[in-house]
Formats: sequence, structure tokens, C-alpha cells
Amino acid sequence: MNNSMRIVPEKIELYCRENTAPESPLLRELVAETYAGTAFPEMQVGHLEGAFLRTLVRLLGAKRVLELGTFTGYSSLVMAEALPEDGELITCDIDPQVTEIAKKYWSRSPHGKKIELRLGHALETLKTIKGPFDMVFIDADKGNYVNYWESCVPKTRSGGLLVADNVLWGGGVLDPEDETDRAIVEFNRHVSNDKRVEAVMLPVRDGLTLAWKF
Repeated sequence: MNNSMRIVPEKIELYCRENTAPESPLLRELVAETYAGTAFPEMQVGHLEGAFLRTLVRLLGAKRVLELGTFTGYSSLVMAEALPEDGELITCDIDPQVTEIAKKYWSRSPHGKKIELRLGHALETLKTIKGPFDMVFIDADKGNYVNYWESCVPKTRSGGLLVADNVLWGGGVLDPEDETDRAIVEFNRHVSNDKRVEAVMLPVRDGLTLAWKF
């Protein structure tokens, strides 16, 4: 998350977290290790967004979820918690070090068995993954968001949901100055013009776009 500008006032976000279903002790421990042992811990989705993602999986009645951007595995685990026993979550990442943290915590959860990690460049990995998926969560390198979108929309079932994180990029979308700002602006325009979906952008944390596929 770009911290140059808070989208939601800190006190409001704290109030929302306090009135959201609590994190499990395992998730709290994962957060603590992420902040203690990684260079950019703010990349973790956190309590409020994680609970929201878990609710979306439940509302969809999803059995298959695809995630781009694993990091230390928080979002993978909270979404897996909402999958049925025979559910499947495939998550893609390129970093073997931070994903070791993810695997450690998945192994301690009864829901970890539902998660499959694919290491490598996501655009190459996606060529080997077959749909359909009920839900896709995009939270990887921002410069490739449009490419990820174009790879994932065909893998999403009709009536399925695509979710993209960081679509407000710390407010950088309002006055884009660098390459990442411009990439997010391009992605947002691309999604809003995509006739295959009906999209809504929400100011949750750093911005979430939800797109229902026709």
C-alpha cells in the first residue's frame, strides 16, 4: 500500500476493524511475523480487507479461487477459511522467501490443505492454470495489472467475481506522477470500459474493485 496518502482516516479504519469479526490468534501471529520479518509489511491485506475477502468467498459459495500475489499468505488463508472442505485456492507468487512464511502458517491451519502455491512469473504460470474459477483476487505487481486482468477474465466463470487491490494507490490515481500511478490509472480505465463485467470501485483501505462477470 502506498502510504503517501491515507484514503480512509486512521480512526475510522480502526473503528471498522473493532466492529468486524475478530482475527484468529494464528492470523494475528502471522501479522506480527510479517511486520517483524519483511521489508514491506504493509503489502499484507490485513484484518478488515481480509474479512471482506472471506465474506465474498462465502457469498459466492465459491469452490475455486485464484490469487495473484501471495506475499506471506494472509489473504490466501482467510479466503481458504471460507471454502468448503473440497475447495481449492491456487495462489501465485515469485518470491520463495516470503512465501516460506505463508507455508509455515498454512501448515498450522486446518484450511491450509486447500491452498496450492505456484512459484514463478505469474503471466507464465497463468498459462498452465485452467479455469473456471469462482473468484479471482489480483494483488501482484501493478505494472502488469492489465495483463493479469486479460489472463484472468476468461478463467472466471459467468457469475463469478474478479477483485483487484490497490486501485486507489494511496491517492496517486488522482494526480499520477510515476509509472506505477499511471499503470493503476490505465488499469482502472480498462476495467471500467470492459463490457464483459460490471464493476464497482470501493474506498476500502487502498481501494478495491469488484467486477461481476456476465
